[in-house]
Order: sequence, then C-alpha cells, then structure tokens
Amino acid sequence: MPTPNKAASVAELKDAFQSSNAAVLTEYRGLTVAQLKTLRRSLGENAQYAVVKNTLTKIAANQAGITALDDHFAGPTAVAFVTGDPVESAKALRDFAKENPNLIIKAGVLDGKALSADDIKKLADLESREVLLSKLAGAFKGKQTQAAQLFQALPTKLVRTVDALRAKQAEQGGAE
Repeated sequence: MPTPNKAASVAELKDAFQSSNAAVLTEYRGLTVAQLKTLRRSLGENAQYAVVKNTLTKIAANQAGITALDDHFAGPTAVAFVTGDPVESAKALRDFAKENPNLIIKAGVLDGKALSADDIKKLADLESREVLLSKLAGAFKGKQTQAAQLFQALPTKLVRTVDALRAKQAEQGGAE
C-alpha cells in the first residue's frame, strides 16, 4: 500500500513527464551539491533538474505512457524535465558533462520518442531553433531575390532582342 507522500511524488513526476517536451535521465554519482546547483543554473528556466527515486519515477513514467526508459532506472538517477528548447538543454547537459565527467547522460525521451545517450549528444550538436529559423528565412529571401532577378531579366532580354531585330531590318532595308 503506497503512502500518501509516495503517491503525491508519483503524481508530481507524472505531471512533469506529461508537461515537458523532453526528459533526460542522468547519473550524478560523485557530483557535489554545489556542482548540482551549477548544473541547475546552466539548464536555465526551460528545464527542471530533479534528483528522483528510481522506483517512483519508473511508475510515474509508465503512468505518463513512457516505457522506453524502464531499463535506465538504476543507480543514482536525476531527470532534466525540459519545457523549452530541447537543443539548449541538451547542450547544457553535454557541456556540463564535459567539465564534470561524473555526470553521465543515460537516455531520454523527446515528444514521446526514446533517445539514446548518443541521440542526445547529436541533439546537442544541432544549432538552436532561432539560428535554424533565421537560416531558413535567409534561404527564402535568397530564392525570392533570384526569382525577382529572373522575372526582371526576361523583359530586358525581350527589349534587347526586339532592338537587335529592328537594327538588322534597318540595315537590310538601307542596303537594298
């Protein structure tokens, strides 16, 4: 029979899984409280980093419909619940893990799809959403400029061709 505290913890974790875009499981064995505080700050406002109990988190994840993480609930586990841009949070976790090798990225889930540790590292290598959107806007603008130049070139070519024909006819008419 679960205690009211455990039931409340499971409900809270289930809500966190359901309300987040992504969740990343990490192992934090060997990190100090100060290092964990630094990690939480580096994740920013778009992510919540919580040290959790494996059994309760597994139950909450299953209730939220996430079963892909079941094998990764072993050892000291913490979860980064990402509500903002998952790329930024993945970069923050990757960069922190580079500086602090005791942080191990285990696995994650993004929009209901399971991610391996390698997938999360690949996600961290992506450019931010804003950069990708600005590149896309630049590509669209470039294509519009090319189209405008093409449409402008057609009448210009037509006028030059007509002028050349007139000049040729004038030469042939004057030569006769």
